[in-house]
Amino acid sequence: MVKVTGVKQLVTKFGSKVYVPERGDIVWLNFSPQEGREQAGHRPALIISPMIYNDLGLALVCLITNSTKGYPFEVPIPSGINTTGVVLADHLKSIDWKARKAEFIEKVSVKFVTEVISILSVIIPYPQQD
Repeated sequence: MVKVTGVKQLVTKFGSKVYVPERGDIVWLNFSPQEGREQAGHRPALIISPMIYNDLGLALVCLITNSTKGYPFEVPIPSGINTTGVVLADHLKSIDWKARKAEFIEKVSVKFVTEVISILSVIIPYPQQD
């Protein structure tokens, strides 16, 4: 892998570079079709999964929206980031980032990603040991 201006890229056998998302990247993805109360359309998402998983062509993402409703699992995006809105920590999805044509927007801090993951741990807690 080659690191280019903070964005991971792979060189294919034909010499072209392919973006591989990293934990903390905000990317554009197409979430259509959707079902029920799922978010749909071309929208930003925060990459939650580590590079070792993303290298497989999959990624865990939390969707981002500007339609804040005050839900307890909304995490406001910090100032100083071009992307606005909230990360919906309860809208965790496993996606094929290649098929959904992930496009890098920008990167958030490790502190912010840690905050989102800590909220996820409320939704998906570690099991209690007996």
